[in-house]
Amino acid sequence: MLANDPNSSAILSSLKSSTAAPQTLTEKIVQRYSLGLAKDKYVKAGDYVTLSPYHCMTHDNSWPVALKFMSIGASKIHDPSQIVMTLDHDVQNQSDSNLKKYRQIEEFAKKQGVDFYPAGRGIGHQIMVEEGYAWPGTLAVASDSHSNMYGGVGCLGTPVVRTDAASIWATGRTWWQIPPIAKVTFTGVLPKGVTGKDVIVALCGLFNNDEVLNHAIEFTGVEETMKSLPVDDRLAIANMTTEWGALSGLFPIDSILQGWLRYKATAAALFKSSESASGNTEERFNHDRLDALFEHQLSADKGAKYEKYLHLDLSTLSPYVSGPNSVKVATPLNQLESQDIKIDRAYLVSCTNSRASDLAAAAKVFKDAAKANSGKIPKIADGVSFYIAAASLPEQQAAEEQGDWQAMLDAGAQPLPAGCGPCIGLGTGLLEPGEVGISASNRNFKGRMGSTDAKAYLASPEVVAASALHGKISGPGWYEIPAGFDGVVRGEGDGIREEDRMISVEEALEKIIAQADELVESAEKEGIDGAKVEGSASGLTEVLPGFPEKVEGEIVFCDADNINTDGIYPGKYTYQDDVTLEKMAEVCMSNYDTAFSSIAKKGDILVAGYNFGCGSSREQAATAILAKKIPIVIAGSFGNIFSRNSINNALMGVEVPRLVQRLRETFSAPAPEHVTEEITEPSQNRQSLDTPPPAPQTTPSQVKSLTRRTGWKFVWDVRRSEVTVQEGEGGPTWRQKVSELPPNVQEIIARGGLEKWVKKEIDG
Repeated sequence: MLANDPNSSAILSSLKSSTAAPQTLTEKIVQRYSLGLAKDKYVKAGDYVTLSPYHCMTHDNSWPVALKFMSIGASKIHDPSQIVMTLDHDVQNQSDSNLKKYRQIEEFAKKQGVDFYPAGRGIGHQIMVEEGYAWPGTLAVASDSHSNMYGGVGCLGTPVVRTDAASIWATGRTWWQIPPIAKVTFTGVLPKGVTGKDVIVALCGLFNNDEVLNHAIEFTGVEETMKSLPVDDRLAIANMTTEWGALSGLFPIDSILQGWLRYKATAAALFKSSESASGNTEERFNHDRLDALFEHQLSADKGAKYEKYLHLDLSTLSPYVSGPNSVKVATPLNQLESQDIKIDRAYLVSCTNSRASDLAAAAKVFKDAAKANSGKIPKIADGVSFYIAAASLPEQQAAEEQGDWQAMLDAGAQPLPAGCGPCIGLGTGLLEPGEVGISASNRNFKGRMGSTDAKAYLASPEVVAASALHGKISGPGWYEIPAGFDGVVRGEGDGIREEDRMISVEEALEKIIAQADELVESAEKEGIDGAKVEGSASGLTEVLPGFPEKVEGEIVFCDADNINTDGIYPGKYTYQDDVTLEKMAEVCMSNYDTAFSSIAKKGDILVAGYNFGCGSSREQAATAILAKKIPIVIAGSFGNIFSRNSINNALMGVEVPRLVQRLRETFSAPAPEHVTEEITEPSQNRQSLDTPPPAPQTTPSQVKSLTRRTGWKFVWDVRRSEVTVQEGEGGPTWRQKVSELPPNVQEIIARGGLEKWVKKEIDG
């Protein structure tokens, strides 16, 4: 092995790139908003950082965040200009309790001096973009999973949980682990009749094996390709990277975005701030600020390293439809049209596709049909209900000025206030049992938009409008299949054929160095059969006083992938406030295995499969494991929100895929079976940081025990960022490098979690 070959090691060391390592666009933005970095530290994927985001948005969950904020002893928001509050989720609800909550949020916002947007003004994510809070080259977070949308304008947007939001309110900062970064290269140009919505629906369906799960995505392509994707299409694509499983979806700051920004700045200068704006829009959108942005424009470095490379030829795409009831199922529209699928409800709503351009595309379907109807707008099909809600009030006003809003009203559409509404199963027009709906929104999991006995499809605005007009899944007929079409071209890599690839000497050297770096890192990480894993003193992690330098114990193995938060902590206890620690320990993992409580002991090391802790955002999934006196969880990978909740509640976690592999090879050789069970939207997710529901839990077909004591010993050396595994008495021992747990995260865990850390900061 290279690790044991001094000659190879010397050669690779000489090729190792400089300290100023090439960075992706994601890493560059994180670098800008990270606090306390060591001198000459260049952040990279896998690093834990202390973040001070440019902006933080909360919506209807602002009041729960405020209660958490006050419960930790905070009274004044650290930086009011950092915070944006919007009311958008349950805007149709006129109950006394909801109106009271809305009043509490508005009064709190005004008292704290933060920018506030009331119910009916629009969906928070759209407000963040159109009002200039999501600014290119910055980092913005929100207590909602669709904050990925900000990437459509070159702003790194990613979700946080409520505890993080409260921390940002109180201290201006929180923590983040930079995820692995995937590069998605677009080639070709988008054909007429194909939209950004078709792009992301196709991506979700064509790459449907969790290729980008918990990744940050960067979209790229040559100028001609990117010019075929206007900003509104980019926003739709970035928005639904959430459903694709990613934590962000970032587009470059290019000429298309520059043109959009110049238009916004000119409009802000001409019309000043509207009554619906909070603060002065022209202070955020102005040409002087844009000049500075473009002068110091961020872009990914040549030679930047990505975890994965995928490509999609846009010119081979056609209109696509997602579903029913899954974003992982995507079908070309023409195949569904031939099936004569009747619909009951159609929806042009949500932050995904309800901007003025989307409303115009839908209205064009009816306007075109009017030409064959003596100039009269035709009515939607009998028995079909068609609901429209703009992404924001300004977008609705723009559609009204163009006559698009009225055209859809004339066709029989039912208008709803600008807000989330049916997209999240709130308010008017929800799907009833047995019904079929088609929507321009972002999620179609069972029960998301109404009954779990209904079927939901996703499509572009024009396909939704055409379907409402004809009473069945239909298109407007704008797309023509190109001659010689032979299917969608996509796959791994950058999509450039080797025979067409031309690179400079400089690029060739960069490629060689990048490959050498990968070999060095691989050699550093692999230490097997007792091989020593070297680490220089300068590469050691500082361990704070009082934090354990080593964590060790016997491995208890739960051999399953996609163990969700309900499997870890039963939902029936989630909203009970009087559950004791003893009871939490007793029911921990009980929905996964009722025998877990009697098998697992204090001080054990819990090891599970992949995507552990996926599902809802309940924090008790972490605290129940701690109640069981288990200090650390090892997994092939974690659900992102569980990872956040773990550290926020002082539970340690490490990803060691090789350990899962070795345990399965030893105790349950077959790989997990494929399960096709339908996915259902978790209940009570309406105002939480809801993630896409997890894949069904999978377990190897020949597993005899869901939970087993292995007799294997596990040691995590925090200082050396290294784990050691003893495979049973007399068995082989191996070591492996793992991600560093830096002092800023140690401090949160040592203090008992993020809330206690914030309280200490406030008291200090």
